[in-house]
Amino acid sequence: MDDKNTLLNQLRIDRTNDDVSDDGSTRRWILIGVSIVLVLALGIGGWWILSKPSGVAVQAAVAKEVGGTANAGGSAGASMLDASGYIIARRQATVASKTIGRVVEVAIEEGQRVEKDQIIARLDDSNYRAALEQSRANLAQAEASLRAAQIAYDDAKPIFQRNEQQMKAGVISAQTFDSARASFNAAEADLAVRTRGVALARAGVQVAQRNLDDMVVRAPFAGVITVKAAQVGETIAPSSAGGGYTRTGIGTIVDMDSLEVEVDVSENFINRVHAGQPSTVKLNAYPDWEIPASVVAVIPTADRSKATVKVRVGFKERDARILPDMGARVSFLSEGSPKDANNAAPASVAAVLVPPDAVQANGETGTVYVITSNDTVERRVVRLGARTTDGQLILSGLPGGARVAASNLAALSDGAKIHVVTQEDQQGEGS
Repeated sequence: MDDKNTLLNQLRIDRTNDDVSDDGSTRRWILIGVSIVLVLALGIGGWWILSKPSGVAVQAAVAKEVGGTANAGGSAGASMLDASGYIIARRQATVASKTIGRVVEVAIEEGQRVEKDQIIARLDDSNYRAALEQSRANLAQAEASLRAAQIAYDDAKPIFQRNEQQMKAGVISAQTFDSARASFNAAEADLAVRTRGVALARAGVQVAQRNLDDMVVRAPFAGVITVKAAQVGETIAPSSAGGGYTRTGIGTIVDMDSLEVEVDVSENFINRVHAGQPSTVKLNAYPDWEIPASVVAVIPTADRSKATVKVRVGFKERDARILPDMGARVSFLSEGSPKDANNAAPASVAAVLVPPDAVQANGETGTVYVITSNDTVERRVVRLGARTTDGQLILSGLPGGARVAASNLAALSDGAKIHVVTQEDQQGEGS
């Protein structure tokens, strides 16, 4: 039995050394894996650091050439400033009668052109015609009384003169002379009164005639009817507030030759505008139509609530499409400068448009940063035009097609290193 057990024990496998060997191998593989992971992490981190662009992150924009040019001296053609406003008529009137009356005829319609003194309406004049006839009758009576007074004066005058001679000769008594003189004085006074009465009666006729004429309403000037306010049968009462069938006027006349644009210009830019300055007008209804115009006047007062100054702009061309109260946009243009010593006009350069964020404005000039080929920026001073919803207009100092920094301008300086990013990239870096 012992021999068998001994033989069986010899056939058994001893696993003590195998367990020790397995634990050592596992540790080695774990250390190798960790090392590999660390090496990969260091490699990726180094690559990310080395591949990350250096310099200030900016967005880029391209300067786009726009219609119109501006020379170095500021020749007409480029907008210095834009402003919005409305077309107004400097000459318009709501026509009414002088006195209250009932309308019996209206001779106008909206859109109709009328000439000066043309009849546009008639009012009921029956009462004024009767008053005129009465005034004429009073005049006739006054003239008849004047003739009677003249006859009495003519009769009394020679009697008085004769009595005066007789009184000097002592032929008649003083009492008789006094009676003759009293009769003559009374006739003379009555003649003067009757003369004044005739003048008064004639004035009464004139008043009655004018009252009658006022029942005919005429156009005060030539123009176009824009509003027809009254109809036949309604009552016109100029002093009334209106209501029901009572109107304050017959209609509104607009002198189309007096149309102009009235705009409000910010106080900060009013120094760019002056009387006689060339400009162009674009109507909201016709955005592709540029109408030549010029500044009529800069109203010498400011609106403190809006910090603006009112400017009047007149049209150089008249057109039936220009209507009162239309919205309009005015572009105030730069003006030409004198020629140089060789009588040569200044060279023209194209005006360009850039995003407003690409310009650091300082009055009529500003600063832009042009992106160079070696990823740096070059600081340039430019002359500014109008700022609109489309962007900032640059009149000179920047060529068309140039790439400029359009963000993070406060962190830039001349020659600064930059790298261009998109808006989404810059927002991601900021977050």
